Amino acid sequence: MEDPELITQAIANNVRAQRAHRGLTLDALAARSGVSRGMLVQVEQGRTNPSVSTLTRIASALGVTVARLVEVADVPMVRVVDKADVVAFRQGNGEARLLVGADMPMILELWDWRLAPGEHHDGDAHPAGTREMLTVLEGELTLTVYGKSHVIGKDDAVLFTADRPHRYANRGEAELRFVMVVAEPREPHDSRYPLDSQESRDQ
Repeated sequence: MEDPELITQAIANNVRAQRAHRGLTLDALAARSGVSRGMLVQVEQGRTNPSVSTLTRIASALGVTVARLVEVADVPMVRVVDKADVVAFRQGNGEARLLVGADMPMILELWDWRLAPGEHHDGDAHPAGTREMLTVLEGELTLTVYGKSHVIGKDDAVLFTADRPHRYANRGEAELRFVMVVAEPREPHDSRYPLDSQESRDQ
């Protein structure tokens, strides 16, 4: 597993570089992401270890994957991710591991989640058209989408629209583990972040 301090610095560098590339001010990124300007400052200065939810919001606002924000080095044409290089986020007594991600031709992320009994994670609404699919490897997942709960047992799989708030919960007595793919349509940068926008001129 990568050194946490190295990851924190990589996030700082990548967020700052992605924001600058799009000509966004801190205030503009804060408005787009729903993450406060103060938190963004801390992230870009490497003074905080942001949560999965915070990184997801920032990545979505920038039009990149979370994997791109935690990437320590440039991604080659073919990349084999060693288990020692996987980035992990603590979730109570559980853990969310971002195994790999891609930006083109669409945004894709592969996650390995573990939730202890009684724990849950609330996922923010992704951009329109985003889909998530997962399979349960151990335990039992209670997935709540659009206010309706669905129970997914071991070896079962599910595909759902993730452009509304959703929750992954472990209501069982054993550890829950599931592998999940997030697929988000990628909009051209020029249409989302026009170079001649007022935000660009303010930068």
